[in-house]
Formats: sequence, C-alpha cells, structure tokens
Amino acid sequence: MSTIHVAGGVGVAPTAMAAYDAALADANLHNYNLITVSSVIPADATLEIVDTAPDLGPAGNKLTVVEGKTVAGPDSSATEITTGIGWATGPGPGLFYEASGTDPEAVEAEIRRGLAAGCELRDWEFTDRDVLLSTVEPAASGHTAAVVLAAYGESEPIL
Repeated sequence: MSTIHVAGGVGVAPTAMAAYDAALADANLHNYNLITVSSVIPADATLEIVDTAPDLGPAGNKLTVVEGKTVAGPDSSATEITTGIGWATGPGPGLFYEASGTDPEAVEAEIRRGLAAGCELRDWEFTDRDVLLSTVEPAASGHTAAVVLAAYGESEPIL
C-alpha cells in the first residue's frame, strides 16, 4: 500500500454542490470521481497530512477516500462550520472517524469519542491518534463548504 494523503479545504459558491466542488479544489481533490469507504486503514499504509493533495493521477479517475464534509447555505445561522477526520494507528491496521458540526471543539470531541469506541471493538494495538479539522465562517451570500479527505494511494482508471 502507498500513502494516504489527508487534506482539508473550504469553498464558497452559488450552489451547495459548487461550494463542495470548490472545497475539493482547495484540497486539490476536485478532478477525481470519489469512491467513499468507511474507516479502516490498511496495516501497510503510511499517513501524510498535507495542505493540498499532490497529483494523484489523471482527471476523471476514481479515487478511494474517507471524507468529512459539511455545507452551509446563505440562510445559515451558524457562525462557523467544521468538519474533520481523526485517525488511530499502530503497528497494524488503523481507523478513521469523521464528524461535522458548527462547533470545532464539539466536532473534535465527537471524533475522539468515535475513535475510542471503534478502537474498543478491535483487538488491534493503537499507539497514535490525531485529528484534522477544516473550519470556515459561512459566507454572507452563497453556499460555504468545508471538507477533510483521506485519499488512499493513487487514482485508478474508472473505465
């Protein structure tokens, strides 16, 4: 297995889907067909936290990800939106857990509680835990999105 790149992004646009696309672009993961998986990190994977993902292959390819995302509309009363992914790793397999909300501290606490519960279900050794959050104030007009993605390896042809 190769590297799992973990990156976050934010975006603002006239529609919810366009804001999501802009947030993916901010993380440099907008040109792939994303295949979302649940949460297990293969034992031989390496995690790398990056500001933006590197080139992971040609546009239009499929890319396996774990994804946290949230979108707020122009009528949102939230002062900020947050999404994040946390991970627990060790010498064997690991876990991801994602959560979203309007309070960064609450989102991080939920991620950590979810990771703890997932770790308790498994007989694996977990030696390291961390969290990456993406937080943004909703725009006064338009839609605002925040994403954090864990991109598994390189993209692959979809056809």
